[in-house]
Amino acid sequence: MAATPVNKHIAVEPPETWQDRFRDAVAPRSLAMGLGVLLLQLGFILSYLGAFHSPTPHHIPVEVVAPAQAAGQIVDKLNGLTGEPLAATATDDEDTAREALRTGSTSAVYLFDPAGTADRLLVASGGGTAVSGAVQQVFTKVTAAQQRTVAVDDVVPLLPGDGRGMSGFYLVIGWVVGGYLFASLLGIAKGSRPATFPRVFWRLGITVPYALLSGLGGAVVAEPVLHAMNGHFWSIAGIGTLVTLSATTVTIALQTLFGVIGIGLTVIIFVILGNPSAGGAYQPSVLPPFWRAISSYLPNGAGTEAIRRVVYFGGHGVTHPVVVLICWIVGGVLVTLIGAAVFHRPGRETAAGPSTAHQ
Repeated sequence: MAATPVNKHIAVEPPETWQDRFRDAVAPRSLAMGLGVLLLQLGFILSYLGAFHSPTPHHIPVEVVAPAQAAGQIVDKLNGLTGEPLAATATDDEDTAREALRTGSTSAVYLFDPAGTADRLLVASGGGTAVSGAVQQVFTKVTAAQQRTVAVDDVVPLLPGDGRGMSGFYLVIGWVVGGYLFASLLGIAKGSRPATFPRVFWRLGITVPYALLSGLGGAVVAEPVLHAMNGHFWSIAGIGTLVTLSATTVTIALQTLFGVIGIGLTVIIFVILGNPSAGGAYQPSVLPPFWRAISSYLPNGAGTEAIRRVVYFGGHGVTHPVVVLICWIVGGVLVTLIGAAVFHRPGRETAAGPSTAHQ
């Protein structure tokens, strides 16, 4: 039987290497995205540890009620403390000072006893337990050094269902997370760059009923379900709607400009920067300078402060945080519209072809 001839011209494929198998399993784009996730993770750790590892009071406003001959000396001593934990001002009217505390204009009132050594300190734990606790610690040390005593009276206490005053903060976290997740899903489902104005309007438009349901849902959970903060249902629902809208519109805007990367930028704003600076566990006046500076200008901090102002201070001072939320919403809408106009110039989709026309 004749042997089968061997074709010496057939090329022998080289054996598959581990590099080939790695490239087949992990795309370069996945590696780049993984690096981005790692950077977000490290940013998360840095931001939270940086904000919370060493809370220190700074310029906490305090009213000093004392006779004129003693008030100036007391104020100078308090303002001269190492690290400047307090920002003390003098007044001779206890009623005015109490009203300032009840409306959140000050964080504490020190009632000096000119006839003895038993002073009183009025605080408002509803404005933040970290602040009221820090003020108590400072005055305990100061009065002890002067052989005086100080009794503490909580004029604006926490509601029974609002453990450590954190309920408003948790509400805001829920609204923010829901808002940017909803907007992210809208973008991922039909392309992360809404190139046409109809698509932009539909995406922005659908966020309105979602935000209304989000705000109402949070208020229902906070009040009739858990009784965490009773008597402010519609105010809480309204704030929740604004917080959710700020998260959705900003997320859509960033997706419009940067595509999927915009979702990562959203996480930076709302999670890495927004949550630790929001004033939940630690209020801005006990945070380090960077987080203290950005707190009231991010939706997280504005939402938390708005809830606190409504629930504990009769709505006094709520205008600023509400305006901040509205500015974020308006900014998100404007950036989305401008971005859509830029990405949808005449002939852009035609030139891009059908495969990229809806990106």
